[in-house]
Amino acid sequence: MNNKKILVTGSMAYDRIMNFPGYFKDNIMPDQIHNLNISFFVNEFRESYGGTAGNIAYNLGLLQTNFTTWVNVGDDFKNYQKWFLKNNIDISQIKIFDDQKTAFAYIITDQADNQIASFFPGAMMESINLQPISLKNVALAIISAQNPIDMVELPLLFKENEIPYIFDPGQQVTSLNGEQLKQSIRGSKILIGNDYEIKLIQEKTKWTLENLREETEILIITLGEKGSQIYTKNQKYDIKPAEAKNSSDPTGAGDAYRAGLIKGLIEKWPMKKIGRFAGLISVYTVEKYGTQTHEFTWAELEKRYQQNFKEKL
Repeated sequence: MNNKKILVTGSMAYDRIMNFPGYFKDNIMPDQIHNLNISFFVNEFRESYGGTAGNIAYNLGLLQTNFTTWVNVGDDFKNYQKWFLKNNIDISQIKIFDDQKTAFAYIITDQADNQIASFFPGAMMESINLQPISLKNVALAIISAQNPIDMVELPLLFKENEIPYIFDPGQQVTSLNGEQLKQSIRGSKILIGNDYEIKLIQEKTKWTLENLREETEILIITLGEKGSQIYTKNQKYDIKPAEAKNSSDPTGAGDAYRAGLIKGLIEKWPMKKIGRFAGLISVYTVEKYGTQTHEFTWAELEKRYQQNFKEKL
């Protein structure tokens, strides 16, 4: 498996991240939601490189994993491209559209780590070309939030080519109907989402948690600062979180978790170890403002894993 590549699909975007020094709940009146007109005065702003595929790729790069990223971007990709090349990330399957802009997101985070976001898809809405890429050397693929059309077609492509894939619909759960979700989940190696997303999937598909476990090989529910839950066909693992030194910015933590998950799967670690390791990787981005601003070495990971879980990595 180590001679084969991981295929990362998803969005690549410029993130405009802002911190609100208060709480949304103190400024939004529930009985006036129908007449909402509000502005938040933020005290911190940063533009950074992001998007689901971009963040996963960055962390896989830090983890020295063999992968390629399959996404569409616009004519303003130059700075992002330089960043990826600086970090030795393969850009050979990234297609640039000269008449489009790269996707971007505006994200406001309050003091309770609640977020309000808006997202402009740009070139991401150009359906990715399913033909030119070779799938022969792909060991595992991840389908993270992106163009909803691709999120429906990619599972079919991977199943046809017998490529195990992680289905990670994220915020695009709202863009897919129940039948589309069922089709994409059925036969996946892993279905992953946070607790809210998984509940929304259940509501849309009318599937119970047991139904989800029957349709995917592994079900993973992330719980933020409470850790995660991993369900295999016959067992449930409650994964305790790694301890964060601070909670500077939760944006991108889920994508970092995915990278740690993929690395653990490649190394064929036990499921509990994979979950712990994924949680540890996610902590690094929480501690830094921005989604691709953190760094780590294997020596640091080994030390911190030992400190958190009282066992060797």
